[in-house]
Amino acid sequence: MTPTDKSSAEQASAPSTSGDEPSGASHAAMANAIRALAMDAVQAANSGHPGMPMGAADMATVLFTRFLKIDPRHPDWADRDRFVLSAGHGSMLLYALNYLLGYEDMTIEELKNFRQLGARTAGHPEYGHASGIETTTGPLGQGISTAVGMAMAERLLSARYGSEIVDHRTYVIASDGDLMEGISHEAISLAGHLKLSKLIVLYDDNEISIDGPLNLSESGDALKRFEAAGWDAVRINGHDPEAIADALEAARRSNKPSLIACRTVIGYGSPNKHGKASSHGSPLGVEEIALTRAELGWSAEPFVIPNETLDAWRLVGLRHAKTRTAWEKRYNELSVEKRALFDRCQAGTLPAELEKAILAFKKKLSSEKPAWATRKSSEETLNVINAVLPETIGGSADLTGSNNTRSKDQKAVTPEDFSGSFIHYGIREHGMAAAMNGMALHKGLIPYSGTFMVFTDYCRPAIRLSALMKQRVIYVMTHDSIGLGEDGPTHQPVEHLAAMRAMPNLYVFRPADAVETAECWQLALEAKETPSILALSRQNLPTVRTEHTDENLCERGAYELSPASRKAEVTLLATGSEVEIALEAQKILEKDGIGTRVVSVPCADLFDEQSAEYRAGMLGKGTVKVAIEAALRFGWDRYIGPEGGFVGMTGFGASAPAKDLYKHFNITPEAAVQAAKDCLAAK
Repeated sequence: MTPTDKSSAEQASAPSTSGDEPSGASHAAMANAIRALAMDAVQAANSGHPGMPMGAADMATVLFTRFLKIDPRHPDWADRDRFVLSAGHGSMLLYALNYLLGYEDMTIEELKNFRQLGARTAGHPEYGHASGIETTTGPLGQGISTAVGMAMAERLLSARYGSEIVDHRTYVIASDGDLMEGISHEAISLAGHLKLSKLIVLYDDNEISIDGPLNLSESGDALKRFEAAGWDAVRINGHDPEAIADALEAARRSNKPSLIACRTVIGYGSPNKHGKASSHGSPLGVEEIALTRAELGWSAEPFVIPNETLDAWRLVGLRHAKTRTAWEKRYNELSVEKRALFDRCQAGTLPAELEKAILAFKKKLSSEKPAWATRKSSEETLNVINAVLPETIGGSADLTGSNNTRSKDQKAVTPEDFSGSFIHYGIREHGMAAAMNGMALHKGLIPYSGTFMVFTDYCRPAIRLSALMKQRVIYVMTHDSIGLGEDGPTHQPVEHLAAMRAMPNLYVFRPADAVETAECWQLALEAKETPSILALSRQNLPTVRTEHTDENLCERGAYELSPASRKAEVTLLATGSEVEIALEAQKILEKDGIGTRVVSVPCADLFDEQSAEYRAGMLGKGTVKVAIEAALRFGWDRYIGPEGGFVGMTGFGASAPAKDLYKHFNITPEAAVQAAKDCLAAK
């Protein structure tokens, strides 16, 4: 912070809640600072998207200088407004703003290193790289959809702690591409239904796409679409600061979410590239930048911001310091218990009561030996978890009775009442997944929700962002194999386990019984920086863990469930519903004098994290190996080798009762026995 900043901060009064224009440098100078930095950084990198930041600079300047409630010196302040640059290709807009506002980790050197290895200024904004980046964006549609989850989190937490503690807005700058992507339709519809009035989207309505004019591919009316979904929508001149401010003021007063379509000129200020697709994804060029500087009246050298303009921006960064300290006073007036709960949930830590509750539940299950489908086991586990974790927020994509994700005491969230903890997402799997990312990023909540395993295809881009951003989001994916039966191959996942296991930083759990399900839920909750999928059965399964142990055996990904009664010659590896088949095959092989051990593999991802010694021991040195899973073989050869046996699927499923399907596709104890004997014969 400069001496000018300090003296100005001492003189500053409490910020106005209105959209009054800040004193100091002119709006044009402050907006042009963004444009200049964007041009310079993209040119230095010889890569990037200058047109969007140049076109959106006016709306961003009005939003940040007059409305956005943030404190760059305390970037993680819980009650700050959230800003999402959904048009992530225009990342220099955000980086320029964060430098100008005085975020400590966004220096001018970072801007000079735009898009370079190790820089905080990645090609698209990446969560965790720098303060002030609320979410990773770049895949279009994800940002606006994630923002819906942030706005949901604000309403949920306000209902729990009161508006004195949680009262902020979520702002988005979105592009034409964001609104074209299918996920945005889901998210916009959900936001309108829930009446998320603190969600305000500024649409960079520049009528340009990469291929050229927007009308090459789009002729719809965006405003009518939003209005039909229950939003307020208006179109304004995106280069008129007063029109932008008036629209934001109106949006803040609305009882609906708001879209402000800001008609802008991409590459604003560039004499030869403004309004053209050529300014979208390439540097302007040294000569064009010089012409643009002259057009804008900007005489400063590259990466240099005149003192008056920089001071004005830094004062904006100090604007809400007193707002934050007033909030801290209210926070400190909370009861000790409520403050401790708020702090724990914001930190994402779990109470000691959870482990105690899980242990007691496991003991009960091993004693009573229920024959539940693992989706039912999950429901019963959630009854235990949700009783001790008030921060869990459940849901389902219109499959509540099938996913079993609603515990017995959960109340549904409604547009009028956010005190509940269960969300009916409707048939919006992709939007649901992105909204859960938003809730996790917001902090204070642990989101989980369900659909069928086959529909991970619909969720995959958002799941990938969960993994990339290291967010604890729990996906309950039921109907995990041909075991779902009569709904047939359209609903029967065969390649999905392999596809999800291929994703970095994602735990795919496939428990074999109620005990393993409880353990996998515990591990998913404890994984603060890793999202999880719980792949759960529709069909009933016996309890295979009949002897209680306090140890979470699933924690290492694979463990010996049933040892051989003699020197082991065969190791059977199985997951989920096929562990039962492995145990039956073991009995037959042992009866035939072949020492056989059964290894349950509830999470291959966790198993891969173990030491080489543990993995080798668990796979059984000197034994032949057979894997059993009602899915494709892909991925199993790293354990069983190309010479190992596999009992599972080789193609798509079929429509029939589950028992008939297992016989038809030869996923049986007898098939496992034959595979083991064939491997022994070939040894």
